Amino acid sequence: QGPTCSPSQVSSCPRARTQEAMAAVRLSTESGSDTDSIDSILSMDGFPNTCLTFKDLAFTAKLPKGESKTVLEPCSGHFESGELVAIMGPSGCGKTTLLDMLAMKKTGTYSGQVCVNGHKRHPVLFPRIAAYVGQEDQMPAHWKVREALEFNSALKCPPGDAGISRKVTASLIHNLLEVFGLTGVADTYIGGEKVRGISGGQRRRVTLARGVAAQAPLLFCDEPTSGLSSTDASLCVKALRGIAKKMNVLILVVIHQPRREIVELFDKLVLLTSSPGRMAYFGSMAGAPLYMESCGHPVPCNSTPADVYLDLLTPGTDEDDSDALVAAFAEKQKPGLDIVVDAALGAKGLTAKELLIAAHHMNLKDSSEEGSDSKFKVRPYAVSFGTQLGVLLTRRARVTMRNPGAMGMQLGMPTAMGILWGLLFQGICRKEFGTPQLLFIFMMLIMLSLQSLPMMSLFIDERAIMKRETSERLYSTGAHILSSFAIVVPVSLLGAMIQTLIILGFAGLQVDYLPTVLGWTLLLFLLFDSLYSCVAAAAPDGNQAMIIATPFLILCILFSGLIITKATAPVYLLWIFEVSPMRYAMQAIMVELAGPAPTAEGQGVLHSLNYVAGEDMKGVAVIACMIILLRVLQVVFMKFLNNLQK
Repeated sequence: QGPTCSPSQVSSCPRARTQEAMAAVRLSTESGSDTDSIDSILSMDGFPNTCLTFKDLAFTAKLPKGESKTVLEPCSGHFESGELVAIMGPSGCGKTTLLDMLAMKKTGTYSGQVCVNGHKRHPVLFPRIAAYVGQEDQMPAHWKVREALEFNSALKCPPGDAGISRKVTASLIHNLLEVFGLTGVADTYIGGEKVRGISGGQRRRVTLARGVAAQAPLLFCDEPTSGLSSTDASLCVKALRGIAKKMNVLILVVIHQPRREIVELFDKLVLLTSSPGRMAYFGSMAGAPLYMESCGHPVPCNSTPADVYLDLLTPGTDEDDSDALVAAFAEKQKPGLDIVVDAALGAKGLTAKELLIAAHHMNLKDSSEEGSDSKFKVRPYAVSFGTQLGVLLTRRARVTMRNPGAMGMQLGMPTAMGILWGLLFQGICRKEFGTPQLLFIFMMLIMLSLQSLPMMSLFIDERAIMKRETSERLYSTGAHILSSFAIVVPVSLLGAMIQTLIILGFAGLQVDYLPTVLGWTLLLFLLFDSLYSCVAAAAPDGNQAMIIATPFLILCILFSGLIITKATAPVYLLWIFEVSPMRYAMQAIMVELAGPAPTAEGQGVLHSLNYVAGEDMKGVAVIACMIILLRVLQVVFMKFLNNLQK
């Protein structure tokens, strides 16, 4: 028979673990890897033992027509600290589903249990001790590679709490760049569809390095070598193996048909077959060929083991023997594996909270700070809200200043439109007050109301990045919104102010009227900026955001008092005038421009529109309440809508 699991595998001897780590270093040296860089990635001795056990884990998907489809049948297993685990199988076998369930990323309902050191995963603290590297490489295009790694390190491993000095953190980033072959592009933009930057393979390595930079005792990687050349893939897996051994990190990797050199780097192998997903092998990678031989499928000497395994486990192929291998697993391996799983579930180790405290105590040995231990508290996030805000503000400021499109949209376009609009209405405010001034103010307010509309697409792109980063407990939704508000709103407000001053300067507005006109235009701008931000937080995509925002904009324009007046509006719609921000702004500005003794034409304009004096404070209060309400809704929508679905 092939190798089976035994209860003795539940606990590891420290001496054996040390020998295994030394063997890993020797393997890295023989393979030409930079061992010194791996050894210096972290100054601590390694994370406390963090084992992962799962029992009867299964997932059934609900189809649109109400039918059910079994994606993964019940399966169990146990992984030890310091192991590099490969999860392999044909397409549709449930590899990513299994990884997502283990990483607590699966949003659909699934059955079974997953435990860390014999304890059920803590819903709040588990993301603190785990890092997840997904298949998508979504990052700001104008971000630099070094900054991406520093970002994760700063938010997962705060220097003040973890006792890691800035010098050590800088050394960590430097060595991660070297280990993952990113030193040459450390100061290059990540790039994207419209921004030239690093290659797709390099971007994939940045994503993987960010996961390692989080310095978590559990690391889940979903096809980290996809899109990489064989050489780059080998480099990444060698780095992961060295990190697993040096830092005592349990690393689970979903990987698709790696070459022989990469296969040999893994400690453990989980093989799944599809239609539905079922476990066909669970054991050491080195013992897999012997097990397959015991099942009647020896691995040819000159072939790649991964290719042979997948040929045997892919239904419909000539070599398909998946059903027989699943039956062999149930007979040869499952009984022993169930014993190991039950023993591991009964052997209680450190909880998530205790793991964080233990890691903190270990790091204090290298810390120069005194009294840090008494200040340490286990929180849902590794750093305080203030630190989160500071890191996010730094990134936001850098990305905004480097993005010519965003700066042009927020400052360049308003300036150009201000000059154009000013030339069209040059000197209009020097003329006698009447209908021309009314139309001028009305068009200016509409233009300002539309200024932030194109920003919704940028907000939605940023939201996708935010959702992935907040799922990793890097920062809170509130910190993201506040950092965006602190950078984007002032810049946009500056653009609106420049545009308004240019227009009013060309129009010849008297200085005495400037505070009123400028104040109301900027207040109205803030309202619509809040509206578009709120819609962008709620809408699934840019097209739907435009559809949602348009009716609100149209209502504000229609009930400004110029197109529909109180005299012509239906009785049951009169209440809209009481909450119409455009009406309050138009009324306040027009009453101010008409002056205390308006001309006959001016008086007629005010009377026909039902504009009266004395409602300025009411209008300010209404608009301020609407801004606050929209910002609160933005926070709620950002937190609870458009979440990642797995």
